Amino acid sequence: MTKTTHFGFDTVSEDEKAGKVAGVFHSVAERYNVMNDVMSVGLHRLWKRFAIEASGVKRGDKVLDIAGGTGDLSALFLQKVGKCGEVWLTDINNSMLSIGRDRMIDAGTPTPVAQCDAEKLPFPDNYFNCVSVAFGLRNMTHKDIALKEMLRVIKPGGTVIVLEFSRVWKPLQTAYDTYSFKLLPAMGKVIANDAESYRYLAESIRMHPSQQELKELMQHVGFERVEYFNLTAGIVALHRGYKF
Repeated sequence: MTKTTHFGFDTVSEDEKAGKVAGVFHSVAERYNVMNDVMSVGLHRLWKRFAIEASGVKRGDKVLDIAGGTGDLSALFLQKVGKCGEVWLTDINNSMLSIGRDRMIDAGTPTPVAQCDAEKLPFPDNYFNCVSVAFGLRNMTHKDIALKEMLRVIKPGGTVIVLEFSRVWKPLQTAYDTYSFKLLPAMGKVIANDAESYRYLAESIRMHPSQQELKELMQHVGFERVEYFNLTAGIVALHRGYKF
């Protein structure tokens, strides 16, 4: 029997989802950074800086940036770890990863890059001090498997941070829904010539686990001292867990 999962509000086979998600990011890659600035009014930059500070990463550390796409977090991590540290920029999507790689080279800060699936990380056990995934977990078919892989590759005492869209403060729900399902696809059409990909974005956020549900999932796969921080009234949440 074919296993199914969600692609936005649609139910699709697990094999089909990977291709559909790839199509979304191939489509939006060239305008991804512009759309991030427009649709978050620049707030995504503050969310990412908060994530970096919460990670506790320090000089000389080894960091894995999963679903790192165009390289925003990797660039910030490199500032923290210095020349004696190590930051791997990874993504399953070649279009996104190519942009991230080129941005790092153009900035004079080349860093190791790998195209890989978060559910099958090509890294040894207990290697990284920190693993991050920003706005990527909700697109993964088996979130529990991906989280287990993150747990496997961090050292004892290491940290995993998950920055992701989450459940907004209830009094703002109606306004947020109007923005998500009306304005966001319209902006996607004008700026990226792709309304459907941004409609999927809104739907995928609704299908992603809530703050508490994701905390419990992280605890279930083996993370300890799991906590989360709501940002911008819960539009985004940062989860942090440790390996001991």
